[in-house]
Amino acid sequence: MTDTDTRTDGRGDTRSRLLDAAEALFAERGSESVSLREIGRAAGARNVIAAQYWFTDRDGLLKALIDRHRPEIEAARHALLDEYEAALAAGTAGDADARIAALAGALVRPSAVKLDQGASGAGYLRTVADLLTRPEPQTEPLGYDVEGGSILRWRALLEPLLDPDAVVLHRRFHVIRFVDVELAQRARAPGRRDHRLFVSQLVDSAAGLLSARTSEETRRLRAERNER
Repeated sequence: MTDTDTRTDGRGDTRSRLLDAAEALFAERGSESVSLREIGRAAGARNVIAAQYWFTDRDGLLKALIDRHRPEIEAARHALLDEYEAALAAGTAGDADARIAALAGALVRPSAVKLDQGASGAGYLRTVADLLTRPEPQTEPLGYDVEGGSILRWRALLEPLLDPDAVVLHRRFHVIRFVDVELAQRARAPGRRDHRLFVSQLVDSAAGLLSARTSEETRRLRAERNER
């Protein structure tokens, strides 16, 4: 690694430039179709293996990109969950439908802010969707299971409001994935500037999915599966 690759200049240090380049390329093409060498070239790194130097491998780069955005989203979601719990304590949270709607908003709105952050936000949203739509979804880089994280807190607050069968059948994860994929798709749409209607409808859709009752067919099939 050369001195040029490790210094801090007007564009930021090499690590930051690599992440900037990754976000821009992922926003255009998704995280699965961009090589580490392409990212290095786009960042202007002289060493062709600059990305490997800084992040070891693709998973390391993806985690670093996620970590770059996660504190902002975590803080925003925790703030909304604080408001929800305060309303519960004050007796002003409303009925079950109103509570589910509030929790749907706490899931959607912190991530939806990324729609207004250009290529950086779009690259993040597409990376999250790519991780969740792999044949084996990858949640570890997203921090969804981290103790004290906002998603674990959200899951715990939501569980008492859900159909018990929906809990067992991973309804919460399905809704998380639905929301993240929809946000990533929106980020790909050119020329969209006002996201308010989209975000409001996404909150409504997430709330509807969360509150849906489990059908008798689904209950029967689950029982049959458990008997095998």
